Amino acid sequence: MGSGRWSTDVYTAAAGYRAATGTSAFAYSDSGARKAHPALDPRGVTARESRDSDEHPQSTPIAVLFDVTGSMRSVPRVLQTKLPQLLGLLTRKGYAADPHLMFGAVGDATCDRVPLQVGQFESDNRMDDDLARIVLEGGGGGGRRESYELAMYFMARHTALDSLARRGRRGYLFLIGDEMPYRQVKPKEVAKFVGDQLSEPIGVEAMLAELQRSYDVYFIMPTAAGWGGDAEILGEWRALLGQQVIELDDLDAVCETIALTVGLGEGTVDLDNGLSDLAEAGSAAGGSVGRALAPISAQRGAVVRSPLAGSTSGNGNERL
Repeated sequence: MGSGRWSTDVYTAAAGYRAATGTSAFAYSDSGARKAHPALDPRGVTARESRDSDEHPQSTPIAVLFDVTGSMRSVPRVLQTKLPQLLGLLTRKGYAADPHLMFGAVGDATCDRVPLQVGQFESDNRMDDDLARIVLEGGGGGGRRESYELAMYFMARHTALDSLARRGRRGYLFLIGDEMPYRQVKPKEVAKFVGDQLSEPIGVEAMLAELQRSYDVYFIMPTAAGWGGDAEILGEWRALLGQQVIELDDLDAVCETIALTVGLGEGTVDLDNGLSDLAEAGSAAGGSVGRALAPISAQRGAVVRSPLAGSTSGNGNERL
């Protein structure tokens, strides 16, 4: 997937229609839905695909999966209202070639009805449709853990990226939340929510290592939400991802943070120029984004090309 082009006019017209009719941007969830929308249900999906095309010959897959439990339920609403800014930075400012965006949601597979929702990679206004279909369940357990590892499993084994297969270029995966993953991918949960049969559990470290063959993985933790800033939670994620844990003090800055992180990863912008781009676009997020990405930006001098395992091309993503 990933055909077509984003139109701000189409987005604005849809937003205007919703405002005029009193329709929610998340009408499926607000209607009381308690199961995944068929377009976002991961069970039985062979692969979500990011494919090159004549229209988009250099596809860049960017997946954004967010916790929709508790205080994190507001994340998709923020993303929905700021999609034009995100797409504007990625495309008009040239941060990424031919971006394909996927949106999805994470809950708690031990207790939620809808613990995993995964859309398709899209390059046009269908990404807004996928956001609108997400169930904002708001559940979650009480153990400061959510099923991020189940999302890792799906993304590692049920996505297909032409950027990787054709050019040895990983995609980008952003997990947004304020809790820790469970320590194992559990066969029973995979069977129930994805439909695969596993013979044994997979440790989260092993699952992440497999995922990182296909994606540069970032965890964005809004420090003002829920458990945000909790030392134990941050420590566990840093043990898994190192500097690719991003502490964000303003949830409203999440779209700009994603865009600039991709630009830094692609080597198409540095932090100072990226912050200037935000100011030019009229965004007030510059301060929060600058603080969040300063640790990543500080490592730019140590950037090296990191070939993928088994690749002889030397054309892996730049690793920060």
